[in-house]
Amino acid sequence: MGDFRNLFRITCRAGLLSIGILLLSACHSEPPWATKNITGLMPTLEFTLTEANRNKIVHAQDYRGEILLMYFGYTHCPDVCPLTLSRLKSALAKLGDAAQQVRVLFVSVDPGRDSIEDLKRYTEYFGPEVLGLRGDQTALRELTKKYRVTYGYNKPNANGDYDVSHSSAVYVFDRKGEARLLIRPTDAVASISIDLKRLLTEGIPVASQSKQ
Repeated sequence: MGDFRNLFRITCRAGLLSIGILLLSACHSEPPWATKNITGLMPTLEFTLTEANRNKIVHAQDYRGEILLMYFGYTHCPDVCPLTLSRLKSALAKLGDAAQQVRVLFVSVDPGRDSIEDLKRYTEYFGPEVLGLRGDQTALRELTKKYRVTYGYNKPNANGDYDVSHSSAVYVFDRKGEARLLIRPTDAVASISIDLKRLLTEGIPVASQSKQ
């Protein structure tokens, strides 16, 4: 009978310990992201392109230490591109001064028409955080293939104008250049802002965060 009681006590203690571990784990588990979490699903950001705003060749490493949002579009886009950039501009506005640590990389999928001057003028309209990037078709295909982005050119009309089909997703990279989030057209401005704030404070002590 004594052995049974000892076994019962040991079993109860083990059960309580397991419950405690589970509760502790739940307390420390990260809350879900408001946008789509793609951590570990995409390669680290790498590219060599021309930044239109400064008219110079840049590399992904030049932007390390900043939160990067990468979007593929073109300046002649009639709707999706300006709407997307406007949403991102609104999300950045909610960050206050912290928006200076975020960059939106607008990569042209229409380098044949998007000159450096066109890209610079177009991106400046959406704010200083938006930078236009341009490369030849070889560099563009390499970058889009890496992040599973497709684009294509429709048949030109009588005036030679044409539309370009392209993805509407926005990729978000952390300060180390790691792919972390995917912003979809259905994600609200508030959701985007919340996730950007969270990325901005990753690895920063709570005491330091309160001073920002």
